Amino acid sequence: MPSIKLIKISFIIILFLLLITKNKYDDFTPNIKVCLCSPAKKENRYLREFVEHYKSYNVDKIFLYDNNDVNGEHFEEVINDYVQSGFVIIKDFRGKKNALYEMINNCYKNNYLVYDWMIFYEIDEYIYLKNYTNIKKFLSEKKFEKCETIQLNWLMHTDNNQIYYENKPIKIRFPYSKKNVSIAGIKSILKGKIPNIYINCVHKLNYNLITCDGFGNRTNITGIGTFNLDYEYYYIDHYFCKSTEEFINKINKGDVLFSMENFQKRIKVYFSINNVTKEKADYMEKHLCKNISLKSFIKNYKF
Repeated sequence: MPSIKLIKISFIIILFLLLITKNKYDDFTPNIKVCLCSPAKKENRYLREFVEHYKSYNVDKIFLYDNNDVNGEHFEEVINDYVQSGFVIIKDFRGKKNALYEMINNCYKNNYLVYDWMIFYEIDEYIYLKNYTNIKKFLSEKKFEKCETIQLNWLMHTDNNQIYYENKPIKIRFPYSKKNVSIAGIKSILKGKIPNIYINCVHKLNYNLITCDGFGNRTNITGIGTFNLDYEYYYIDHYFCKSTEEFINKINKGDVLFSMENFQKRIKVYFSINNVTKEKADYMEKHLCKNISLKSFIKNYKF
């Protein structure tokens, strides 16, 4: 009969082997390639934090589509080190109007054969994957084998009652979020190697694709949103508003799909997420590039 000392030694050896195996598994990265395609205009304040977020998730490459004004800011001013290393590739779409679908289809056509998964998020959209620090492990799960796009919910962050911009990380400035707002939006991750598609919806990408949620369940979304909300495991932190000043700058710079309807929708979403104060309303009416009365957007507009 083995001695107690021998049993203890055997137990320690087994425990050590289990720990080694676990560490090897934790360090294992699936042999797939993942890229991020992002259009951007007047986003230099936020670019480095955004790039470093996705680098930390082990994305292989970021394609930034520069839609700034011809004489506007340049991405290299703030992320030149990532450009020089080849982690960020800048595509020149400077000065082009209403170019969103041209940009994202350009990214798809040039890269769908190279990458196993392609993420189509904008600069204010930060992926969150509970229990995953490596996006390749998440995307390699067996549950996604038959999925062509993976759609994650927006978690809309408030303005944290901030009127003006502060030079701090947005994750620190805007920790609060609001669930179940008027737009329960989604954004999609596209499986690579799918030929001959045209991306015709910024949210769903293409209506003919097999879509899944973050759990691998089939979804049937016809528009921007979904009723299968997940705010615990897999979602996108959407810093839609930031401060009142930054929100108005966002409106004034124009949208890649700019129209008066989009302009009005964005203001309505802002007021569905944030507290309404006289200071915010006064700032908006003073700085909006469009001559619009906020009374049509705010219920019981009385201060």
